[in-house]
Amino acid sequence: MGSSDLPSASLAGGSSGTASWGWAVHQACTRLAERLSGHTGPLPEEGVEARGDTAGVADADSPWARHAFGAHFAEVAVDTVTGEVRVRRLLGVYAAGRILNARTARSQFVGGMTMGLGMALTEGSTMDAAFGDFTESDLASYHVPAHADVPAVEAHWVDEDDPHLNPMGSKGIGEIGIVGTAAAIGNAVHHATGVRFRELPLTPDRVLTGLLARSGHTGTSGR
Repeated sequence: MGSSDLPSASLAGGSSGTASWGWAVHQACTRLAERLSGHTGPLPEEGVEARGDTAGVADADSPWARHAFGAHFAEVAVDTVTGEVRVRRLLGVYAAGRILNARTARSQFVGGMTMGLGMALTEGSTMDAAFGDFTESDLASYHVPAHADVPAVEAHWVDEDDPHLNPMGSKGIGEIGIVGTAAAIGNAVHHATGVRFRELPLTPDRVLTGLLARSGHTGTSGR
């Protein structure tokens, strides 16, 4: 919650939130628990307060890597007449430290995989050289995945205990669902067509161009 009474903080992004702020929250709660454990009698009317300051601790250099890891799997169908690619199933399995909230973590994983689907198939920007701006300025021209584009998405994780991270043992999961999804879809399209595409998104015109360039390709449908 933003407040002008507090000092400047980093933005809510870059997988920094829980791992960074949670450290200070954990420290403050630990100190509060210690104060309460030594308190006898009724609590004062003004309450009991404890603060956490992680300066020099959370931002200190560490010899340990703090990365999350994931594996992505995709099943696609490619229409070799129209060049249309449809993703039938997506599966992501992750190791992201201690998961603090299973509901929100799964939502973030699935949301990231959906963003990766858009990166792979529909989301592209075209620069207008005359005006120096992107021609796609609204959701009618910049296509993001809709419900019908995501028939089945599963996200799971393995329990990971990493004592070198922070007091919670948590890692950022904001981007880990995105980065491998587009690659998995691209590899699945390659497996279905035999064509290795090097540019995203895999729009029908690009897929058809690659299929036509591939000598000896026949048939009307592929999977």
